[in-house]
Amino acid sequence: MKIIYADAPSAHLQTPRVAARRTLYACTLLLAAGLGAGPAQALGYREALLLAEQQSPGLAAQQLQLDAAGAAHGAAAALPDPRLSVGVENLPVGGMDRWSLTRDFMTMQRLALMQEVPNQAKREARVQVALARSDRERALIAVQRLQLRQALGQAWVAAQSADRRQALLDALLTENQRLQESLPARVAGGSAQAGEVLAARQENLALLDRRDELQRDARKARTALRRWLGTRADEPLEDAPPPLAIPIEQLRADLHRHAELAIYPAMRGMAAAELREAQAESRGDWSWELAYSRRGRQWGDMVSFQLSFDLPWQKGQRQEPMIRAKQLESQRVEAEQEDAARRHLQELEESALELQTLERQIERLQSDGIALATDRSALALSSYQAGKADLGSVLGARAQVLEARLRLIELQAQRDGLLVRLNSLITD
Repeated sequence: MKIIYADAPSAHLQTPRVAARRTLYACTLLLAAGLGAGPAQALGYREALLLAEQQSPGLAAQQLQLDAAGAAHGAAAALPDPRLSVGVENLPVGGMDRWSLTRDFMTMQRLALMQEVPNQAKREARVQVALARSDRERALIAVQRLQLRQALGQAWVAAQSADRRQALLDALLTENQRLQESLPARVAGGSAQAGEVLAARQENLALLDRRDELQRDARKARTALRRWLGTRADEPLEDAPPPLAIPIEQLRADLHRHAELAIYPAMRGMAAAELREAQAESRGDWSWELAYSRRGRQWGDMVSFQLSFDLPWQKGQRQEPMIRAKQLESQRVEAEQEDAARRHLQELEESALELQTLERQIERLQSDGIALATDRSALALSSYQAGKADLGSVLGARAQVLEARLRLIELQAQRDGLLVRLNSLITD
């Protein structure tokens, strides 16, 4: 590349410093031109998934919930805090020794330490409840991660579909513009009618309306992507979501690993632990107390020790109703799991049928549908050029080609969105 300066002096008049400065300027221009000519940065699908997981506040909140549940494990097994009591016993309020702490031999200043001790079964059950809660939060993280992947994949498919449809419509608008530019000369030469100019303009207006709708859909899709990817959602999208990772037959066999079903084992464990904790209530707790009592100097100090035991003698009114409630809660979790399993099996079968239908429709469009519409458009154009048809038949045939291509993009988007959902069923 040769850089020419209009006001540059002759070479023998240039100083070495000026020449070096202008050489550096030329190299800067070359570097800027090379950078400007390079391709725009594109965002890959796998990279987008990793980025979305790293930036997701929902996943971060769920991880904090799991950390909080894990931090409570030690507290579940610990004994309750001891109690310290300070008081005065047998303080006289009448007679010659009233309000005296030392003259009456029965008056004592008392300092006591008391510790409640829940029974062993209850403490073990509380530990199991804490562990089951952590398992549940861990399963919820897996579910939320798959839900994030599914939402990102759906937005990705919608954005790519909108971009493809918009590019197709832009190409047709360019072709329509060339047609409008050529028609006035043809009308003046007698090879076209004046009404054909109006027909071309009407087609242009209809295409502009479609383009506005597509631009709206494209902006909405990018807005959905921006929720997960931030500013990188505005970059070109490099590839499509991956194909079906697990065959349908394997999905049926592994349905128990469905993202939502994976929560129920932890929920059943938590319900069972709570049931054991309620059953442990019928055994009763106990406590011990150590007290030191100080009297007047003429009287000796005293030490006391006592044990206390709960007497659960109203089991029919207190413990047994709670046990029954926890049993019903456990049965509810099992019933919900069975209902969810049946619902997800139905959804899987419906998705499999829908996927087969979409694949057949896409194959027909790609092999025959678009080719037939394109051949019909070519025949209409030939007839028009030969003077055997009007421009309306050409525009109508061309509109059918557009609809066929848009239909193909729509079916592919539906198939890709369905594949995203199927790939988001099974937990890692």
